[in-house]
Amino acid sequence: MHPIGYITILFALVFSAISVLGFPDGAPVDACVKPRPNQPYHGEARSQPPNTSPYKILATSSQYEPNSQITVTITGASFKGFFLQARDSNTNKWIGSWTQTPNAKTHAECSAVTHADPHEKEQATFIWNAPNARGNVYFTGTVLKDYATFWSDLVSQVV
Repeated sequence: MHPIGYITILFALVFSAISVLGFPDGAPVDACVKPRPNQPYHGEARSQPPNTSPYKILATSSQYEPNSQITVTITGASFKGFFLQARDSNTNKWIGSWTQTPNAKTHAECSAVTHADPHEKEQATFIWNAPNARGNVYFTGTVLKDYATFWSDLVSQVV
């Protein structure tokens, strides 16, 4: 076989592996500035309708004050990935920060938290840190059952 044939096969194998594995260590920081928030690019796969989601994003509060913290939990069926953002209820802008946890990665640029490994999860819990102000917050994002099956634009409920 001609060397170009080997290179073509190698390229196809590498591209296929990348397509199958996706982002095993979390959403990249450019997920913060996509034209459609919370919409990952996963090839031909498209988000499932939010009302069919087996997942819930639960928050202990929707109000914050300086130095307060809110616990946010993803529950439901097992899942492999997620990307969550904290947003101001009035302006829709990113606010606050997340406490770093062992199985998650934070993107301070856009008040986001994402998975840090490709392992299946039964639930994930995070601590959100309020900015130095008072206001209302909601948490929104995407939960991935697997690379091709995900739900975007999920919004938190207060428990």
